[in-house]
Amino acid sequence: MAKFEQKILSPEQILEKIATGELQRPLIFTNGVFDILHRGHVTYLEAAKALGASLVVAVNTDESVKRLGKAPDRPFNTMEDRRALLAALASTDAVTYFAEDTPYELIDKLRPDVIVKGGDYDMSKLPETALVHQWGGRAVAIDFEHDRSTTALVKKIKA
Repeated sequence: MAKFEQKILSPEQILEKIATGELQRPLIFTNGVFDILHRGHVTYLEAAKALGASLVVAVNTDESVKRLGKAPDRPFNTMEDRRALLAALASTDAVTYFAEDTPYELIDKLRPDVIVKGGDYDMSKLPETALVHQWGGRAVAIDFEHDRSTTALVKKIKA
């Protein structure tokens, strides 16, 4: 097993690491598909990590990606592969998954100090924002530094 694979954890394992202090606070949480990792993703994740001590990234299961209404052939990479690539990044401290349409339940379970999304989200409209505010947490939208998207990349490859 590659060393980075130790960062691939179940939600329950993440809770244990929070309880023991292995994942230190402030705990930052973000989520996404992260299907084809690109410069926009890694820049965003590095900025998210800078907001606290530990960064937890949750990826959609393959089934929940299909429910998002992306192209029928998505995701291109399996959840296991997407989690492995994210775990290999220096900015991530733990990588997990969620099967629901949104990470609301996972956020409620982990109780991060800060939730983060990309700059195209209006944080005030997300139910997760109200949730994290219940325990004094914050919700932050990080502006995109590099205009990249998996969808645009796929269109370019197919062309």
